[in-house]
Amino acid sequence: MRSLWYYTMRNALIISLLFCMLGPAMAQQQKPKNRAGDFSGQKRRFHFGFTLGYNRASFDLRTKPDFTFEDSLLSLDIKPTPGFNLGIISSLHLDPNWKLRFIPTLSFQDRSMNYRFLDNGEVESIEHRVESTFIDFPLLLKWRTDRINNWCVYLIGGGAYSIDMASREDVDGFEPVVKIKKTDYSAHIGGGVDFFLPYFKFGVELKVCAGIPNVHLQDNNFLSNPISSIRTKVWLLSFTFEG
Repeated sequence: MRSLWYYTMRNALIISLLFCMLGPAMAQQQKPKNRAGDFSGQKRRFHFGFTLGYNRASFDLRTKPDFTFEDSLLSLDIKPTPGFNLGIISSLHLDPNWKLRFIPTLSFQDRSMNYRFLDNGEVESIEHRVESTFIDFPLLLKWRTDRINNWCVYLIGGGAYSIDMASREDVDGFEPVVKIKKTDYSAHIGGGVDFFLPYFKFGVELKVCAGIPNVHLQDNNFLSNPISSIRTKVWLLSFTFEG
């Protein structure tokens, strides 16, 4: 059976390709009107900006084959919850259609793990929240179409190294927790639309970030025992502002 990671990346690629297929079909190319040349790469090799984003974080979680025997556990579900991102954009122009982007980002993510146990014939529900504050260091390659009037569409992909500043990896105590490793790395893929305004460039981007390694740390408690592996998964809607 193919993993959730596979289907997530496949769906993200389909969405990204639609961005580039629909854009040229919606309008014919005309002479640009706003910020002509400024973002064509002919005037500046580097440019900078910032990004604000809404994220929806979840886990690609796998349980052990016999998880229902772990402390009478009936089910374990992940509920994605919203968060937000704030990042600084550094963009290197490679040619009129290709850019290399480094976007250090502060990302606030929250996930809810919902357990259902059978206790003395009664069903007991427990919600365990996993909160993260990531510092992400993504390196991304961006390919954009030629400008169509004052806009263009693009694909973006690459990878990121992340540090969770709120990780409870080293926590020792009596309260049972699901421990997540402090560091992670992930694959990023998505697409978006750039709008060339009179004084700056505004972009809307949809991207999926899929964690590659297993970040679960087994802590031998009733919350952690049923879990075989955890990989991060984040959908990110970003708004970019570049000067």
